[in-house]
Amino acid sequence: MTTSSSALPAIKNPPANAAGTQGRLTSLDLFRGATIAAMILVNDPGNEEAAFWPLRHSQWNGWTPTDLVFPFFIFIMGVSLVFSFAARRKRGDSQLKLVRHTVQRAAAIVAIGLALNATLLIFLPVYYHSLRIPGVLQRIGIVYLIAAMLYLYAGLRTRVVAGALILLGYWALMRFVPVPGYGVPGHDVAFLHPDGNLAAYLDRLLMPGHLYEGTRDPEGLLSTLPAIVTALAGIFTGEWLRAAGSPKKKAFFMLLFGVAGLALGKLWDPWFPINKKLWTSSYVLFSAGFALAILAICYWANDVKQWRGAWTKPFLIFGMNAIAAYVIAWLMEVAEAAITVHAAGKQLSLQEWITRHLFASISPPALASLVFALSFVIASFLPVWLMYRRRIFLKV
Repeated sequence: MTTSSSALPAIKNPPANAAGTQGRLTSLDLFRGATIAAMILVNDPGNEEAAFWPLRHSQWNGWTPTDLVFPFFIFIMGVSLVFSFAARRKRGDSQLKLVRHTVQRAAAIVAIGLALNATLLIFLPVYYHSLRIPGVLQRIGIVYLIAAMLYLYAGLRTRVVAGALILLGYWALMRFVPVPGYGVPGHDVAFLHPDGNLAAYLDRLLMPGHLYEGTRDPEGLLSTLPAIVTALAGIFTGEWLRAAGSPKKKAFFMLLFGVAGLALGKLWDPWFPINKKLWTSSYVLFSAGFALAILAICYWANDVKQWRGAWTKPFLIFGMNAIAAYVIAWLMEVAEAAITVHAAGKQLSLQEWITRHLFASISPPALASLVFALSFVIASFLPVWLMYRRRIFLKV
């Protein structure tokens, strides 16, 4: 079960009105929906080893387009948070009520993540022998809680300073703190050694036997800290979009700062490599810059130029019921692995059976993997589309 590039914290957001535009901020819905579709695409390739390079995670340092999906979710969460809180304040919610809502939502997101992990123990005990504690939704819930509290109680300057301190502090911890059994990173052991880094050590110390990769977890505790800055980048963007000003000017400066984030991330890469599994500080800057640039383009096209059409509808439907799409795709993937089919004297999982009978004839194997993944996206979309038709929106 691939887990490192999926999930959305926002389920159904109130209408988001950009300054200078009327109606819903469709660019954010479009970006959210495209991201959830990309998550399903890269998480369910049929044959992950045969998948095209852009649809596979990097093994360690470096990045692929797949490695950008999860930070895009967290960035979008930050943008949505600003609009959501503004709408709640407009309805008369007090600060205390916003805090209570934040805590409840964060707890619910974490609980859903743990419940989904539990399905692996229930339906796939052959492969999973203990409950994985970290996870995509767990990280999103924790990041949402901390980022929201910073937004509610800290001013812009304080949040900027906090973000910078987190990124620099995380680099210092990973670079200079000795790791028991390994020594000082970059001196006694290779810097960012997969098992000999501080983040992996703390995960083994605090959650032994409950990690996705055994000796480490891509959604571990320490690496959640820099993910907070990804959410803060989204919050800064949301504030910029809600501020007074020309929509064209907003799009231009979003694109400009997006390119700056990409450049800063690449500049830091030689000293603190871009690494999704450790959510390194350079990865934060690079992925947030990428997300900001894409949102700027979507905003200019959808909300400024009003370029919309039938092609946007599926993404908008995905985006308006993102948590439902995530849960449905997860359960479908579990079902594919848990259900067995007896064929040609062998017991095959449903996924293996489907792959052999419907996609094995497609060549090359990478293309077969892509067709399988696209089929899975369509299959996941259908129940979400039915929910949309019936005006059912899963809300935490």
